[in-house]
Amino acid sequence: MSYTVSQLLTQDITFQPIEIKGWVRTFRANRFIALNDGSTIHNIQCVVDFENTDETILKRITTGAAVHIKGELVESQGKGQKVEIQVNSIEILGDSDPEEYPIQPKKHTFEFLRENAHLRTRTSTFSAVMRLRSSLSFAIHKYFNDNGFYYMHTPIITGSDAEGAGEMFRVSALDAKNPPLDDDGNVNYKDDFFGKETNLTVSGQLEAETYAMSLGKVYTFGPTFRAENSNTSRHLAEFWMIEPEVAFMDLAGNMDLAEDFMKSVLSYVLDYNKEDLEFLEKRLLDEEKTKPQAERSEMSLIEKIKFVVDNNFKRVSYTEAIEILKNCKPNKKKKFNYIIEEWGADLQSEHERFLVEKHFKCPVILFDYPANIKAFYMRLNEDGKTVRAMDILFPGIGEMVGGSQREERLDVLKEKMKALNIEEEELWWYLDLRKYGTAVHSGFGLGFERLVMFATGMGNIRDVIPYPRTPQNAEF
Repeated sequence: MSYTVSQLLTQDITFQPIEIKGWVRTFRANRFIALNDGSTIHNIQCVVDFENTDETILKRITTGAAVHIKGELVESQGKGQKVEIQVNSIEILGDSDPEEYPIQPKKHTFEFLRENAHLRTRTSTFSAVMRLRSSLSFAIHKYFNDNGFYYMHTPIITGSDAEGAGEMFRVSALDAKNPPLDDDGNVNYKDDFFGKETNLTVSGQLEAETYAMSLGKVYTFGPTFRAENSNTSRHLAEFWMIEPEVAFMDLAGNMDLAEDFMKSVLSYVLDYNKEDLEFLEKRLLDEEKTKPQAERSEMSLIEKIKFVVDNNFKRVSYTEAIEILKNCKPNKKKKFNYIIEEWGADLQSEHERFLVEKHFKCPVILFDYPANIKAFYMRLNEDGKTVRAMDILFPGIGEMVGGSQREERLDVLKEKMKALNIEEEELWWYLDLRKYGTAVHSGFGLGFERLVMFATGMGNIRDVIPYPRTPQNAEF
């Protein structure tokens, strides 16, 4: 019977004939194969009877080779494993060139592995990361399904800019060398495929709002794109976003939902990905030892996740947070890279982490931000200068979730769009929601890769997505 490595290591099936297929991690002393098939962080040892195995086959058992093994699962005589496979027969599947295979059994830099992203999941670190990514994805869908949300696929190609950022990828079928021009000499997009200028979306939120106002509770979970020319460890040009939208829900309800959601999905991986988390935690601890004492994290990976799951999120107004930051020691002693001097400052990661890790010592939800640093669709408060926005701050990473109560008043929304030079004609359908059956509604956005970074402890966002898309890089 054919098994996975995970099944062989967890089920009581010793002294039975078994079959298994996988990839060779190492082969030592012409006798011991460390085999992995992706089902678990652990390898299983396969013991070859080299005296009765064809020498040509032995030469082809190399790191990276795919093999089909038949044998018997027995109790291990060596240290480090409870069971092993006594090999009766071994078949090499396909070709394998030991001299050219790049993922050799030694430590490789993450930069090198990104250059070999098609093979990097053969390593323990990246197989663990991608199993966790899969589990988090499932947990997200499970949470929303269990709580009465409908999954909505929002357009990837859009004619509107949801964030007002202007950093979008253009989608066009026009001749790049000789596009049609209008009377003013500008590109005539009326002759383009869609009859107007279109781009890859930066968010599915606006379209999700339209469905929330008929289905009640919806969410999107799909790819989004941003043409920001940023080569940092936290930016991708293509990434995935989770965006729930709920009708008849105010800002307080939005904060309740976001907190419950984050605790639920992180609890799921604590329950179902224990071995991967333990491996990644050890990797992170080893990495921390190479850093100066002042730069080391105060919490281990699993402690950080439990810090979120086990603590109530502290809710603090932006105004209160600014006062705390203005008067804190790092600000007064100019230890922050960005000194907080007055109300209205856009908080940086160092400020957010101070509030979470040093001041409140729990996850924090900041709310009621200045209107001029937030998006046009956020509900204006009665003071006329703040909006009903909220950000959730986590240890080690800062902002994790951003959301708001949406502006449901037609006249106020029109005024805000006018002030930002957003044409009403461009978003006529969005304004219609405020004309026909308008109601309080709210939602939030979560960058999936940022969540995966937090749950895996990986320091670069390029290492938590299968094939990263960044400036000057669209390989694979």
